[in-house]
Amino acid sequence: MRIGFIGLGNVGGKLAGSLLRNGHNLTVHDLNRELRDGFAARGAVAGEGPAQIMRDCEVVITCLPSPAASAAVMEEMLPEVGPGKIWLEMSTTDEAEIRRLGAEVVARGGAAVDCPVSGGCHRAATGNISIFAGCDRATFERILPLLTTLGRRVLHTGELGSASVLKVMTNYLATANLLSLCEALVTMKAAGMDLATTYEAIRISSGTSFVHETESQVILNGSRDISFTMDLVMKDIGLFQTIAERAGVPLEISPLMIGIFRDGMARYGARAQSDDIIRRLEEATGLDITAPGFPAEMVDDEPEEPGYEVRPRGRQADTAMR
Repeated sequence: MRIGFIGLGNVGGKLAGSLLRNGHNLTVHDLNRELRDGFAARGAVAGEGPAQIMRDCEVVITCLPSPAASAAVMEEMLPEVGPGKIWLEMSTTDEAEIRRLGAEVVARGGAAVDCPVSGGCHRAATGNISIFAGCDRATFERILPLLTTLGRRVLHTGELGSASVLKVMTNYLATANLLSLCEALVTMKAAGMDLATTYEAIRISSGTSFVHETESQVILNGSRDISFTMDLVMKDIGLFQTIAERAGVPLEISPLMIGIFRDGMARYGARAQSDDIIRRLEEATGLDITAPGFPAEMVDDEPEEPGYEVRPRGRQADTAMR
């Protein structure tokens, strides 16, 4: 199977790297020629552009920074879509937009899947990231072997668009957790607590979380480098707010989070690392929220293992479960 991959940024480059590392026939494209040529030097084929990649590949994966970028790429690819082609959208995007573009693909005889990932760039690099997949079951069965190369845990979420809804929700929760951790760490420092001890107290208690065990470490190191920027956070929590508004849910925490990150972008720039949001509280208190002994970047220390399908509770197990 010849696979095309468009978008070799922080997440996309690591996902494409998993395909290349596992011996897949891979053609790549990115507007950044350095990224594209780097993959070519490692054995991938350098694609000419989206249209050529869709024409020559059975499966085309996109992992792009915004719904607008995905739409622009799909506009170039659509004339080459036909029976047997599969489009996998791995970007975090608007569910209404994925359904619109997916319908265009299906109308031309192809299949469309929204399959965003969750777990951070460090897990994308090792093939241990989680993947949501929204599509009909027959298409899911066709692409499952590919998805289990890209990630560890794969969840079939239902129809096209459902995966994007759930992914935006998980990013909303991660952002809420990040903001509460920032307040917790600054408050503990102000109260005279040792920050390394504070980290462990959270880690071994009911207050722990994936965000704490990963992002709190680079916050305390001072690098704040998680390869995810404030503008991307704003996109994701804005998409979640849009879902709530469409459904008529009067959220209270979400607008506060949007306001905090809007202020953070005004202070530090749209491309500042998202964990730099703690600087607002550091500046307000005059405190330095760093501690020795923490890493500058997140590293996945789990060995790469074959992926598997995760099945929701109560769903009949018609295939073997791990």
